[in-house]
Amino acid sequence: MRLSAVIHKEKDWFIATNPETGTTTQGETFDEALANLREATELYLEEFPLPEPETPILTTFEVPAHA
Repeated sequence: MRLSAVIHKEKDWFIATNPETGTTTQGETFDEALANLREATELYLEEFPLPEPETPILTTFEVPAHA
């Protein structure tokens, strides 16, 4: 099953989130955060299986800087 990962850096940690399940974790490196997300998502899916996943669409949008 192919899922998405959104990873961003906050101070000393990389924060990783899977949008399809909402699982979120962290790691000291990008790779550690992604590995932790994989493990957390696998555990989540054991309890709460997803229906057949759809391919997500990733895009960007802009808002005024002072919104």
